Amino acid sequence: MKLVICDDNISDLIKIEKLVAKYKSLHPKTELEIIKFTEPVRLSEQIRRRDLADIYILDIIMSQTTGIEIGNQIRDIAHQKPVIIYITSSNDFALEAYDIHAIRYLLKPVQEDKFFEALDYALSCRELKKDPVFPVKTREGLVSIPCSQIEYIENTSRTLEVHLTNQEQIKSIFIRRSFEDEIQPLTDSRNFVQVHKSFLINFQHVKKLDTDSIFMNSGASIPVSKRNTARVKKEYLLFVSEQYTL
Repeated sequence: MKLVICDDNISDLIKIEKLVAKYKSLHPKTELEIIKFTEPVRLSEQIRRRDLADIYILDIIMSQTTGIEIGNQIRDIAHQKPVIIYITSSNDFALEAYDIHAIRYLLKPVQEDKFFEALDYALSCRELKKDPVFPVKTREGLVSIPCSQIEYIENTSRTLEVHLTNQEQIKSIFIRRSFEDEIQPLTDSRNFVQVHKSFLINFQHVKKLDTDSIFMNSGASIPVSKRNTARVKKEYLLFVSEQYTL
C-alpha cells in the first residue's frame, strides 16, 4: 500500500515519517511504501499523471499551494477515492477538509495516539474500498458497476438510469420489480440513500445538501421529497460524522 506524506516544513515531515515508521514497527504485517514530498507542486504533477497513492497525509498550509487544493485535485482525478488525512497548525480549514471528506484533521504537534488511530482508520477504509459491484441488466448484457463509481440512480419509465462519476450513463432494460427492490442491495450500505421515489444518491459524491435538493459533485441537482427531508439530513450527517472526525 502506497502512503504519501507532503509537508514543506522538513522538520514536521520528518516527525510524521518517524510516526509512520513507528506504526509500521508495531504492525509488522502492514506493508506501507512511504513517499515524501516537501514541494507540493511535485506531488501535484504526480497526481496529474494519475500516479496515485492509497493514503495521503497532507499539510494544509504550504507556500506553493494548499493541502486543500491538492485534496480537490485528488478527488477530481481518482475513481476509487484515496484516503486523506490532514495535518495542520491551524483549525481554520476544518470546513474545507470536511468538503473533501478527509477522514481526519489533526493539529500540530500531532499526538501519537491520535495519529495511530487515524492510520488504523485509514487502513480499514482501504480494505472497505475493495469495491463491491452493482449488477445492471442492459440490452448489451449484464454490466457489473463498481459501487464507488455510482453517483446516483434515477428511475425513468421503469428503467434504471445509472449515472457514474465519469459522466457515463448506463441504462437498464425494463425493470419488473419496484425501484425500491431493485436498489435494495445498495440501500443496505450507508453510502446510499433513496431521497425521492425516483432517485437514489451516493453520499460519497454529494457536494452540498439543501432543503429540498442535493447537489452532486458532477453538478447534478437531485430533488429530495418533503417526507424524506429530515431523514436524509440525519443520515447524511451521520455518514459525514463517520468519515470525518476533528
